[in-house]
Amino acid sequence: MNKLALEKLEFNEIIEEIKGCCISDIAKIEIGKLEPSCDYDRVMILLDEQSETLNIVRKTASAPLHSLTGVDVIIQKLEKSMSLNEKELSTISDFLRSNERMIKFMNDKENLAPRVSQYSNSMYLLADIREEIDRCIINERVDDKASNGLDKIRNRKYIAEARIKSKLAEAAKRYQKYLVDNIVSTKNDRYVLAVRSEYKSMVQGVVVCKSQTGSTLYIEPDIVNVLQNEINMLMEEEDAEVYQILAYLSALLMESIGKIRINVETMVSLDVMFAKAKYASSIDGRSVKVNTSNITNIKQGRHPLLGTDAVPLDFSIGESYSSLVITGPNTGGKTVALKTIGLLTMMVQSGILVPVGAESEFAIFSDIFVDVGDNQSIEQNLSTFSSHMKNIIEIMKVANKYTLVLLDELGSGTDPVEGEGLAIGILRYLHNKKSIVVSTSHYAKIKEFAHSEEGIVNGRMTFDEETLLPMYKLVIGEAGESNAFNIALKLGMDRKILESAYQETYGKNKDFCQLEQIEKIKGIYDVAKRQKVKETPSELEKEYGFHVGDAVIVTTLNQFGIVFALEDKVGNVGIMVRDKKMYVNKKRLKLHIDAKDLYPEDYNMDIVFETKENRKKDKIMKKRYVEGLKIERMEEI
Repeated sequence: MNKLALEKLEFNEIIEEIKGCCISDIAKIEIGKLEPSCDYDRVMILLDEQSETLNIVRKTASAPLHSLTGVDVIIQKLEKSMSLNEKELSTISDFLRSNERMIKFMNDKENLAPRVSQYSNSMYLLADIREEIDRCIINERVDDKASNGLDKIRNRKYIAEARIKSKLAEAAKRYQKYLVDNIVSTKNDRYVLAVRSEYKSMVQGVVVCKSQTGSTLYIEPDIVNVLQNEINMLMEEEDAEVYQILAYLSALLMESIGKIRINVETMVSLDVMFAKAKYASSIDGRSVKVNTSNITNIKQGRHPLLGTDAVPLDFSIGESYSSLVITGPNTGGKTVALKTIGLLTMMVQSGILVPVGAESEFAIFSDIFVDVGDNQSIEQNLSTFSSHMKNIIEIMKVANKYTLVLLDELGSGTDPVEGEGLAIGILRYLHNKKSIVVSTSHYAKIKEFAHSEEGIVNGRMTFDEETLLPMYKLVIGEAGESNAFNIALKLGMDRKILESAYQETYGKNKDFCQLEQIEKIKGIYDVAKRQKVKETPSELEKEYGFHVGDAVIVTTLNQFGIVFALEDKVGNVGIMVRDKKMYVNKKRLKLHIDAKDLYPEDYNMDIVFETKENRKKDKIMKKRYVEGLKIERMEEI
C-alpha cells in the first residue's frame, strides 16, 4: 500500500490507538506491521474474525491475555539449552497458567465465536510442567521440599546457623564493652560482631570487613569459625542441589519448547484480535460487506479520529459513476469527507471494523493514492503547486481500474484559468484509466465538466443559507458553491457591491436583500456578544416595554423574533418569527437586544419586515396610481 497515502489519511494514528488496546509489547509490534490487504479472501476472514471477537468483547468478561513480559528472552535461553533461574521459571509458570485459562475461556465461546474460538485448539496444555514448577518454586525461590537432598541439606544448615547464633550471643555478652552494639549480623555470608577498632586485639577472631570510616571492625569470633566453615560447605552443597533442580525444570521446558512457542504466537494473535475489537467497540465499529467490483456504499460513516463530533457521511461510488467531484465552501468539510472515504477503506482492508451504518459496503483496491495537504519540500525547493503536481504525475503513472485516487483541491495553487484546465485534463485521464476517483474543487468549469461527462458526477457539501454556516453533509448529484458572497454579506459587505460582483462573476443577477434581512435576525447572536449592557433585559422591560425592531425571545417557542407592532390594549405584541407575523402576549416575551443596538437611527424597518417586491410596489404607489397594483402582506398568525 502507498506509504504517502497511509500518512496523509492518518492511518498510522489509528494504528497507535489500537496499540494502546494491546496487553503485550509483542502484540504492539505486530499491530505496527498492520497494512491494508488487497487479498479479498484474507480481508473477508479478518473481518469475520473481528466481528466475532467484538461479540466476545461486548458480551463477556475480559479475555485472560498475558503481557508476555520476559517470555521471549526465556524462550531464547531455552533454545540455547541454558538453564533458567527461579524468577524466570516463575514467569514461565505464570504464562503456562494463562494458557490454561485462555483455552478454557475460548472453548466456552464456541457458540458465540465459532471461528475465533478455534484458535485455542492450537494451544497446548502443559499443566504437568506448570504444576512441577509450582511445586519446586515458591515466591521465586526453590522450596525446601523440591528434593529430598535439598531438604536434608537445608535442615543441617538451619541447625548449624542456630548453633552459631547461640555461640555469638554468648560472645556478645563476653565482649559487650568492646562492641558498637550487641546485635549479631552477617557480612559476606559470615556471622560477625561489630567491634570498635581500638579494641581489635581484645576480640579473638578474623576481621571480615570494616565500616567506611574504619571506626568499626566486623569480626568473626574464633569460637564460631568451625561452625561457619561447616555452614559454608552446606551452602555449596545447597547451591549444587538447587542448580540440579533448576536444570531439571529447564529440561522439562526444553522438551516442549516448540509447543511453548506456538502458545506464545497464538497468545499474540489473540492479543492483536482483541486489541482491534476493543478499539472497534470504542468507535462503535461494525463489519461491512466487501467486493471486488469497485462499489463503495458508505452509510452514516464517521471519521474515527473525530469521535462523536463527526457529522455522518453518506457516500456511494462505483455503480453508475466512477468519479465524483465534491464542491463547496472552504471549511465546509470537503477534505474531511475525502479523508473519511480513504481512511475507512484502508481500515476495512486491514481487517479493522469501522464506524458506519448497517449495509455499508466497501470495494477492495490494489492501492490507494492521495494528494491532500501541503507537500512542499524545502530540500527540493519545490513550490506547493509543483509538489502537488509531482505527486499527481506519479499517481497518473500507476493508476488503473483497481486503484482509488483521492485528490484535494485539484488544480489549486496556480493561475485559476490554467488550474481549471489542468484539473479537467487530470480528471479525464484518470477517468479513462477507469480508476475510482474522488476529487474536491471549487472551480466552476470543473463542475460543468463533471455535469457533462458520462460516469462523472458532482457532489456538494451542504451550507445553511440562513446561518451561513457549513453543515458538513455530502449531497451527491448536485454541484456546490463556494458561498463567498454569502459569507461576505455575513461579515457586513454592502449588498449592492455583492450583487454587482455576482453579476460580473456569473453573468446573472441575484437578490441579496432577503439574505440581508435573515442576517439581521440571525446576527443578534453576534451583537449580544459585542454589546455591553449595564441593565438586565427585565429592568429594561419594566422601564418602557417593547419597541419596533427589538430582538426578543418568544419563550413558549424558544425562538428569536423581531417586534413589528407595539403592544395593544390587551397586552399582545406583534412579532415576526422566521418570516411569519404573529401576536404574542408580552408576558411570553423576553427582551434580548434593544432595537437601538441593532439598527442605525432612522433606519427603514420596511427592509426587515417587507419583501423587496412590496417595497418596490409601495414606492410606485406613492408616486402615482397604477390599476391592479396591490401589496400582498405576509400572512399573520
